[in-house]
Amino acid sequence: MRWFNHTLIAGAACAVVSPPHVAAAVAGATAPDWLEWLIKLTGKRVKHRGHTHLFSHWLIFALATTFIWDWHGLLTAFAWGGVSHILTDAMTVTGVPFSPYSDRRFHLFGGRFRTGDPVEYAIAGAVVLVCIALSHLTGGDGFAPFFYDWGGLYDSGLIDGKEWKANRFRLI
Repeated sequence: MRWFNHTLIAGAACAVVSPPHVAAAVAGATAPDWLEWLIKLTGKRVKHRGHTHLFSHWLIFALATTFIWDWHGLLTAFAWGGVSHILTDAMTVTGVPFSPYSDRRFHLFGGRFRTGDPVEYAIAGAVVLVCIALSHLTGGDGFAPFFYDWGGLYDSGLIDGKEWKANRFRLI
């Protein structure tokens, strides 16, 4: 998958669970790829979707930061962003390695998609729409920086009637 879709999926999923940690989740969603670049800077050869894309390692990292130790939730968001990267790459034809002890690659949905196919963007869009729906169903905890509750702002006295009338039908 392309980075755009990795960031959309991880950011949308994290926004439902913990909006302040979206940046860490997005960094984690691109981490398996930029970690390859860092390793290449040291002069070592790295195969794409190799050691930095091990599903078992990212899952262990995510579970450890979720249940054992974390620093303000940032490592957890980063780790689950990495897991989302691995899972979305597993949908592609090439797949990802499951563990360093296996020579087989891990595929989701039979590994039918190619990177850059329109279905990749459709999957990312569907995940974003589902996350928006979940956020609205669960109440969203009031964090919606681009979706203003104009009626609520008017009722609480933060805006006047003129501003409410001017913006009441604007969604964004």
